[in-house]
Amino acid sequence: MSVTIKDVEYIATLAKLRFNEREKEKMTSELNTILHYVEQLNECDTTHVEPLANMNDRTNVLRKDEVIPSIPNEDALKNAPDSQERFFKVPKVIG
Repeated sequence: MSVTIKDVEYIATLAKLRFNEREKEKMTSELNTILHYVEQLNECDTTHVEPLANMNDRTNVLRKDEVIPSIPNEDALKNAPDSQERFFKVPKVIG
């Protein structure tokens, strides 16, 4: 498979890009180089290679979701400049 200038023009139209003739030729050459490299990769035997979903072997790096005691409401409000019932009271910032 190879890319032609017509293919580059079509792709450029889809991507809403404009290339002059020299840029089209360069893009054609670069895309063909990429496709040639992919063809080389397709020749590799991957029959015994497991597909990857992630590069890391870790399955879950998050901590367990456990309920733990938190700070009591009274203690949280001790240093608040102003409070109302069990909430922090702050100045109004939205008009």
